Parts: sequence; structure tokens; C-alpha cells
Amino acid sequence: MEIKTVLFDLDGTLTDSGPGIIAGVQYALKKYGMEVDDISSLRCFIGPPLKEQFMKFCGFSEEEGARAVEHYREYYRDRGIFENEVYEGVPELLRELKDAGLTVIMATSKPETFAVTIAEHFEISRYFDFIGGSLMDGRRTKKSEVIEYVLEGAGVTDRSTVLMIGDRDYDILGAKEARVHSMGVLYGYGPREELEAAGADFLVERPEDALAYIL
Repeated sequence: MEIKTVLFDLDGTLTDSGPGIIAGVQYALKKYGMEVDDISSLRCFIGPPLKEQFMKFCGFSEEEGARAVEHYREYYRDRGIFENEVYEGVPELLRELKDAGLTVIMATSKPETFAVTIAEHFEISRYFDFIGGSLMDGRRTKKSEVIEYVLEGAGVTDRSTVLMIGDRDYDILGAKEARVHSMGVLYGYGPREELEAAGADFLVERPEDALAYIL
């Protein structure tokens, strides 16, 4: 299998964004008088579209879920976004792929404006041919929709040479729906069982392992 285009999820794949996301979720839940004792239970918010996750976790209606996201962003846009760090080995992975002549794209369910800010802040934006994400109004949050958007935006037409890399089942299932190959990373927030159940084509332990598979 020849890979010419690599799509990367952001949260849990390129950066360890858990602390900022979890703090933002806690901030939002406090608006509803909800305190969560087991912080690890909020790890489920890292990766999936937030509105749907608030609905699932809290039993919120769609309207309440959308409002919870607004509360979350009050914290995240100024503080949580930078409570984050790039995983060791990721800048080297991105640089090697670019040097090898591959097209490198970010495909995240995070709002695109936040994704661009994060990439620029951590000085990895230079490695991407295209950065795509969701819209602030809640549209284009489904991973397959993001994949379709970035492939069109980057002018990629041969899906047989595209690989989506992510740490959650949403990334793998989105890749399948968009008819591209998938790779699950085990250093992120999704356990092996989740990625295997979603049907990831490949699983890797570290960013350098991903590089070896691709090149």
C-alpha cells in the first residue's frame, strides 16, 4: 500500500490536550451545579464532538448540549487551549513526512480556528498543507465530514493512497465512512480495545512507529 496523503487528528494524536479540555468541561458542568469527583471519567470528552458528548454524559437535550459547549468555550478559548503540549516525537514525524514529499493534513473535530491557533502556537503549522476542522456553529463536527472537507480543500482525489491517523474510534469509523485507510495510535486517549473494535487497519505505539509504517 502506497501512502501519499496523511491525515492527522489533533487531540490525543498530535497533542496531549487532555488537561485543557477536562478543565473546560469542569467549568461548563459547574454552570449546571454539577461536580465530578472522578476526573478520569471526563476523559471521554477528549476527541469526540463536544455537544454530543455533553448530551451523552449528562443526559442533556440538543439545545442544552449546545449551551454547554458555549460555556466550555468561555474557559477554553483563552486558557484551556494552551493547557496542552505536543507529544514527543510528533514534530519529527511531521517533518519526515514533509521531507519525503507526502501531503500532510490536519483533520479534527475541534473548531478549525482553535486548531490553527494551536498549530501556530506550538510551531507545527509549517508542516501542514491544509488544516481543517469543525465550524463554531456546530456544523462539520462528524469526522467523516471533516475528512471530506480537507480532501476537497487539499485537492486530494485518490483515496486509496490516503491514511487517517487518530486515537479514538471516531477517527477510525470516520475514515471507513470516507473510504480511506486508518491507523490508531496507542499513546493517545483511546484504548487498544476501542481502536480494534472500530476496525483500525494499523495500530502503533509511538509516533516513530507510524513513520516506519508509512515510509
